[in-house]
Amino acid sequence: MNTNTENFDVIILGGSFAGLSAAMALGRSLRHVLIIDSGLPCNRQTPHSHNFLTQDGATPSQISQKARTQVLKYDTVTFIEDLAIKGSAADDGFYILTASNKEFHASNLIFATGIKDIMPNIKGFPACWGISVVHCPYCHGYEIKNKKTGIIADVETVVHMAPLVKNLTHDLSVLTSKKSEFNEEQISKLSKNRIRIIDKEITEIEHRNGYIKNVIFSDSTTESFEALYAPLPFQQQSDIPELLGCELTEQGYIQVDMTYKTTVKGVFACGDNSSRIRSVANAVASGNMVGAIVNMELSNERF
Repeated sequence: MNTNTENFDVIILGGSFAGLSAAMALGRSLRHVLIIDSGLPCNRQTPHSHNFLTQDGATPSQISQKARTQVLKYDTVTFIEDLAIKGSAADDGFYILTASNKEFHASNLIFATGIKDIMPNIKGFPACWGISVVHCPYCHGYEIKNKKTGIIADVETVVHMAPLVKNLTHDLSVLTSKKSEFNEEQISKLSKNRIRIIDKEITEIEHRNGYIKNVIFSDSTTESFEALYAPLPFQQQSDIPELLGCELTEQGYIQVDMTYKTTVKGVFACGDNSSRIRSVANAVASGNMVGAIVNMELSNERF
């Protein structure tokens, strides 16, 4: 610890839905909390957030700003916009170093850092991501119901998503360059439900301000679509959990137990970085729970 190190009970890395929710639970319990946030949430391009009670249709930034205002009313909570670049463990807790060369110490860490989507090499795809190319029928499906829709995904994901999306639109196709990976039963089931398999590689998505117009294939053919589902591979937004020794699951999520504890004592994780349920509601719920659990741990340690 250097002489300029600031001390807190808990440091929360990530100040979006999960991080702010954890901070509220801790702030209401009089814990001294620091939230470090880079200001670049993964949903910053999404025009509206849905399927979250009381905030349905609001923009992610509106929800975050309102949440931040409410959380910072608790005077034991501090929020800084900075990037955590290094973390280390010591006998007295954990130290976090930021890009602005500030060092902070706490006895517990909560990672609410989210994940980073890995975009495919398709021209126009990034501009449409979160707008007309989406990942979740619960978050976006109602708004694109009855539109001409495609699913870009591997076999396992198509099998999972097709019934959900078919419930929302009757004009559905699977866009893949790997039809051979589907078995006969899967192809038959898709055909029975009038879901086409377009077995071509996508090279470009034509769009206007992020809204799809056409999909262009490698054979130079074009087909119009209004919406696409494309669950993407991802990586952890921060490498600090792994550097501290936190184990990841086979899917790449931070491994946590039912109480959101990672495999490193004193380190917790919540939100998208540790759950396959990628939604505002789940992020807020998991953040609220981890805040309560960390407070309970601190209370028992100091009792």
